[in-house]
Amino acid sequence: MRGLLVVNPRATTTSPRVIDVIVHALSDELDLDVTVTTHRGHGVLLGERALEQGLDIVVTLGGDGIINEVVNGILSNGTGADAPLLATIPGGSGNVFARSLGLPNDPVEATGYVLDSIRTGAVRPIGLGKANDRWFVANAGLGIDAEIIAAMEEHRKAGHKATPTRYLATTLNTFFRGTDRRDPALTLTRHQREGGRTERIDGLFFAIVQNTSPWTFYGSWPINPCPKATLDTGLDLFALRSMHVSTALTAARRMITGSTWGSARGGIVDWHDQPGFTLTAKRPTALQIDGEGMGPTTEVVFASHPDALRVVC
Repeated sequence: MRGLLVVNPRATTTSPRVIDVIVHALSDELDLDVTVTTHRGHGVLLGERALEQGLDIVVTLGGDGIINEVVNGILSNGTGADAPLLATIPGGSGNVFARSLGLPNDPVEATGYVLDSIRTGAVRPIGLGKANDRWFVANAGLGIDAEIIAAMEEHRKAGHKATPTRYLATTLNTFFRGTDRRDPALTLTRHQREGGRTERIDGLFFAIVQNTSPWTFYGSWPINPCPKATLDTGLDLFALRSMHVSTALTAARRMITGSTWGSARGGIVDWHDQPGFTLTAKRPTALQIDGEGMGPTTEVVFASHPDALRVVC
């Protein structure tokens, strides 16, 4: 098999020595080229090149952000059998997508798992989400979720590591001192199937959209507002109508326990297995996709695409 390994040199949990071990292991099984990304968006270009060259497989070494870029490259012409297979080796801080596939979080162990799957032909189709024109594999979010990620990106630029403690401190700071907890910006709309009425929910403060579960991890602990989300179903949504401390504590309890507790309360909106919906904002609101800040936006059309990508698992 002709393959490409795309390495994010800023991956949180890898080192040059680990990368060297992984490259040698994969090269024993694949006719492998290796490219290290040099700038944001480079993974998209590499995915497009792999598609143009008719490669059999693209392997990513990094976090959800580099997976997202590569996927948007290899699916730049849309879904279809001509797109390369995707395999991923976790190297980021969260590795949501890799862990949702059942991969070990250690990159060397995960490499062995991927090699076994390549040898046995263990490939499965998975569904993806789309936010406007951007594919996503794990999740997206509007509001405080994206604001926290933007703040973390600033910490990284300042040379700080993305540790669980820093994520927690940034989350608390954003909730109490950053985000607007008085004036909700978002409206959620979905069109019922077969010409049914349009459903509209106003006054939302933030929204999380999951293509798989969990949403993220705090260290090794899964944080899961939409525990029913899977790669084989439509999109799940979790949103809040209130940012009072009591509602936030209810939401936090639900996320930590991975339950649906509190769904019936007025402050929480909870949708499962949706083909699509639209979120509009009355003022520019931060958007994140697969853990990467996309900047502010005023409208995002979300859609689920079943069996959009073939992955080694």
